[in-house]
Amino acid sequence: MADAARRKVRMLAVGAALVLVLAAAAIGGYALLKQNYLAPGPARATVRLKVRQGETLREAFGQLAGEGALRNPREVELYLRLRRVQPRVEFGVYDIPARSSPAQIVRMFAEGRVVLDRITAVEGTTFAQFLSELEADPDIEHTLRGLSGAAIMAALGAPGENPEGRFFPSTYIFSPGTSDLTVLRMAYDKMSTVLAEVWSGREPGLPLTGPYQALILASVIEKETGVADERARIAGVFVNRLRRGMPLQSDPTVIYGLGRRYDGKIHTRDLTTDTPYNIYTRTGLPPTPIALPGLPSLLAAVHPEATPDLYFVATGKGGHHFSRTLAAHDAQLRRYLAQLRLERRQAERHRRSHP
Repeated sequence: MADAARRKVRMLAVGAALVLVLAAAAIGGYALLKQNYLAPGPARATVRLKVRQGETLREAFGQLAGEGALRNPREVELYLRLRRVQPRVEFGVYDIPARSSPAQIVRMFAEGRVVLDRITAVEGTTFAQFLSELEADPDIEHTLRGLSGAAIMAALGAPGENPEGRFFPSTYIFSPGTSDLTVLRMAYDKMSTVLAEVWSGREPGLPLTGPYQALILASVIEKETGVADERARIAGVFVNRLRRGMPLQSDPTVIYGLGRRYDGKIHTRDLTTDTPYNIYTRTGLPPTPIALPGLPSLLAAVHPEATPDLYFVATGKGGHHFSRTLAAHDAQLRRYLAQLRLERRQAERHRRSHP
């Protein structure tokens, strides 16, 4: 019995020692995993990684290993599993800095520190120009090429709407790989929100039937002047003329209606040929906006300045002369045309003396 007891004690001792050895090995292995998890990575330069929607952490680790930014992706996965950590991966484009540790990379994924791109819809540009900017951006996923404006509006869930003026001019930030439709939806929704807010705070008694007419008027104001403190006064002139049933007589609407036929000059035939956008020959507003109006022009359209003026003409220096009567307006117009002729003659003399 004594021998059996001693054998049993020895077996228990061996087992305990083995457990201690295994425990020590496990602790040492875990410590090594942790050390490697926190250690700087092998990449010598920034690595750009694109994580598509739905991709797993393992797939992202595989890409990084292939780019030389991660030594042992399975080891990193094991360490995370032992810690019972299941980090999410936000889709997008990441710039992984040189020598980033696995811990730093996982933190970037979890926090969604994606590279952001931006695009600006400029006040006064047309929908076609904004669309061209989108099409030229290499970081946008292009899904709308070749589609008509009507098809694009249908894709946005706004079938039957004319796209002109329906997108708010601003800077939009997005991750590379975002679709052109998504960016347009941001701009469309922003304009819808701003226009509704502006219209709800409008002056009473405006000769406008609804927010869309305010949008049209704002687009004409946007194209008529770049001088901030003139917008409300120009709006006041247009409102006065609308109330009197007078043609608005705006050159930018004529130019918009000409489209590609516009050669840089407005000819007499352009002003006398009747088209939907020729508001020399027609009263009221044009049928659609003619550009993307910014917030100042939208506010001017619904808060026009109370003015007796019915006319304005460019000064040639960025602003306008305003007049109450046609006679005063014609006098200002003659001065403006004389100034233009003088400037042309001076330019021609300069060209001849400096061939």
